[in-house]
Amino acid sequence: MTAMVKAEGVHKSFGPVQVLKGIDLEVAPREVFCLIGPSGSGKSTFLRCINHLEKINSGRLYVDGELVGYRQKGDKLYELKDREVAEKRRDIGMVFQRFNLFPHMTALENVIEAPVQVKGETKAVARERALKLLDRVGLADKAGNYPSQLSGGQQQRVAIARALAMEPKLMLFDEPTSALDPELVGDVLDVMRGLAEDGMTMIVVTHEMGFAREVGDSVVFMDDGVVVESGHPREVLTNPRHERTKSFLSKVL
Repeated sequence: MTAMVKAEGVHKSFGPVQVLKGIDLEVAPREVFCLIGPSGSGKSTFLRCINHLEKINSGRLYVDGELVGYRQKGDKLYELKDREVAEKRRDIGMVFQRFNLFPHMTALENVIEAPVQVKGETKAVARERALKLLDRVGLADKAGNYPSQLSGGQQQRVAIARALAMEPKLMLFDEPTSALDPELVGDVLDVMRGLAEDGMTMIVVTHEMGFAREVGDSVVFMDDGVVVESGHPREVLTNPRHERTKSFLSKVL
């Protein structure tokens, strides 16, 4: 079975600062893959490399068996044109810490926008799916509301519906609950649980250890640009082998 995501020796630097120092990992289809670790460990950067929002400096990154951002001919890699990158990015949904909704559009309009503009769907088809997705994230009654009329948790759920509207085969979540008030976190995590139950492949950068333990199929602990430890959530979170993992978990659990 082809891995949904495969990283081989992925390096990424910003100027002289090495952020990723040779990441090797695989994410299977339908897997919920949680990335944990301290701020600045490279988790979010790695996530952004998967859909080529950041270009890697060396190594290989594949999504569903295809190179991300490049085409290989013989031994050489050729960077894809922006249009080709955008086309492949359509298959990857991304949900950010900040909800990035269009403030001048209603919840429904936010969800409809990409399928109509990017995929060329008719408004009627996009609208029908958008209403179902808003219902799925528990916001059927908020379709006509603007982002300013929604709580942070509701805005994040609209952002999830918006990502799902493109019918992606992979969902990336970059600390989707970190900007939320504690009492709003549960609703967003419930939506993510539902996606996991439906078999969506998900990579989740998170500080929610309960979610990682309960919903995750695998957990990777990153620190200083490398994978320190990986395995089943119960093993890594309950019985970490590495001192650095133990020290991190003692502060967050």
